Amino acid sequence: MLYHTSIVGGLAAGVLARLFMLRLDYRQYPTYPHDLITHVALGFIAALIGAVLVPAILLKQYTAVTFLALAAEQFRNVRNMERETLTKLEETELVPRGIDYIEGIAKAFEARNYLTIFNAIITSGIVVWLGWPYAVVAAVLIILLTQFLKTGMVVGEIAEVVPGQISFHGPLLMVDDIFIMNIGFPAAREKIMAEGLGVVIKPKNDNGRAVLHNFGQRQAIIHTAAALLGTKREFGEPEFTPLARKNIDTGELGLFILPIEKDFECLRNIIERSPVLESASRKPLDSKAGRIASD
Repeated sequence: MLYHTSIVGGLAAGVLARLFMLRLDYRQYPTYPHDLITHVALGFIAALIGAVLVPAILLKQYTAVTFLALAAEQFRNVRNMERETLTKLEETELVPRGIDYIEGIAKAFEARNYLTIFNAIITSGIVVWLGWPYAVVAAVLIILLTQFLKTGMVVGEIAEVVPGQISFHGPLLMVDDIFIMNIGFPAAREKIMAEGLGVVIKPKNDNGRAVLHNFGQRQAIIHTAAALLGTKREFGEPEFTPLARKNIDTGELGLFILPIEKDFECLRNIIERSPVLESASRKPLDSKAGRIASD
């Protein structure tokens, strides 16, 4: 009976952890209701595997451990599924996420199933050895821990976001002194001057400069800004495409967007809270050579 109770407790804790890690936000993924149901079902399976593991080992059913290996293989397939789905959706995005952002989302979905298993294992074990009150406390703490682990660094931690002045040098669109693109049509230039927003993203140190150098990171920032503020870009109108270009001397980024909602403070907040992608994460200052180069 105790083992049955531990399985129920671990299963409940694991499913709750997965539900707390699901979020419908500006990324519009997972969509409601079909992908949401898929991820909840996978979370249930992950929680059940974790909940059963402790009683199985205590009953010397060691073959149950092989289920962990099987689950790992299935969750790798989940990552592939997410990658393929989002890659196909890129074809219809006016402002694409970028391959790096897609890979980060796919990895996150895989990792969250492992966090679900971890929660279920710990809760199930504590029910067996310490009892329900301790298990409830442990489950709550682990859910809070998973909320912390599912979040990473954001752009505001590595860079400062300040207003950028939009101007034209002939047909050349500039944000401060950073070249963005060539705009040939006078009417488009007038619209950009009247309705466009420009910002400059200044890295705080060489680590931040290395992150912003990554094209995938820039594309993720642009996509996030376009998803939340909207964009007036239409198919066949490349002059209204949001872009971020680098000042090759300083590493600062100049970003231009023609938003539906012209609100600089909102744009600043969006950029500061944009995620730093794992594939873009660079820390040259952690190496001796990098520290020497920065001096």
